[in-house]
Amino acid sequence: MDMITNISGAVCLIIGSFLCISGGIGILRFPDFYTRMHAVGVTDTLGAGMILIGLMFYSPDFLTFSKLVMILLLTLLIGPTTSHVLAKSAMYNGLMPELKQKDNVKETN
Repeated sequence: MDMITNISGAVCLIIGSFLCISGGIGILRFPDFYTRMHAVGVTDTLGAGMILIGLMFYSPDFLTFSKLVMILLLTLLIGPTTSHVLAKSAMYNGLMPELKQKDNVKETN
């Protein structure tokens, strides 16, 4: 049973790390504020959740496990809420999404 627990924890930690890294790449690659915020809001919430679940597999006692559960619940509630509030405040202050598509195809006239 110990080997299954170690493998499950390692898989969750690797998936969570990959999701956090892909969210960081999304910040660099996407064109405007809203798409960047979407990339980070979704992937970092899920990535942090997977890392916390992976850490739960390695928790030595119930107190540590319960603290990780509380952090996970707060992360799952606060992350999407702050993303929503940030998008609403940006829209309220007049920051409009970028609607122009960038084409790599040359126009022929």
